[in-house]
Amino acid sequence: MTTLFISDLHLSPSTPEINACFRKFMREEAIHAEALYVLGDLFEFWIGDDDKSDFAATIREEFKRITENGVPVFFTQGNRDFLVGKRFAKQTGVTLLGDETTIDLYGRKAVVLHGDTLCTRDVNYLKYREKVHQPWLQWVFNRIPMFIKKKIVSKVQSDIKDDKQTKSLEIMDVTQSEVARVMAAHGVDLMIHGHTHRPMVHTFDRSGTTNTRIVLGDWYTQGSVLSYDKESFELQTRPFSTD
Repeated sequence: MTTLFISDLHLSPSTPEINACFRKFMREEAIHAEALYVLGDLFEFWIGDDDKSDFAATIREEFKRITENGVPVFFTQGNRDFLVGKRFAKQTGVTLLGDETTIDLYGRKAVVLHGDTLCTRDVNYLKYREKVHQPWLQWVFNRIPMFIKKKIVSKVQSDIKDDKQTKSLEIMDVTQSEVARVMAAHGVDLMIHGHTHRPMVHTFDRSGTTNTRIVLGDWYTQGSVLSYDKESFELQTRPFSTD
């Protein structure tokens, strides 16, 4: 059996190729997995669990289909879908994880996370993250009319895009000292995360032990999946349909 990991799909009504690749992955692969981990930014922006759009309904249905088939699904919020909450979990059967979670992968402990908190040089983003994760602010946002939410989200997305254009790639990448600190805090030698859109397997030495950091890829031009079983693991790609 195989455990699958995905992140940074950035699904939205305006990404039909990505959505189709996601549906195919869920129906042909994830439904046969031992478990599926979604490590954040499944959506371009999740506006709230009260989203009644057809797009939101179809995504919920894909998760519900495989959880009802007995496949456990674990979801870590990303910087684009931090509003995924208990209602979404109840409707789909997924289990919500915290910012950092230690899991057992066939006898090897690993810490899984979205990865944004590892980018400690991106000070402006971390300030924004701290602000939007305040419970009272999320409580207020979840209770305002949908049309106002959409206006706010549109403004936030525009600001994020403008902010990215002025940042160096180094600032938006992880800080190695923070990676080592998190792994030490969880007592693991394996970390899996997304967020940076730089799929790669990194190894480094910490206290005489070889540590591994697996970075998941985004789904902008192709699907990206980490397949992990008892014997090995592999970062894989999935082509978009040419039909």
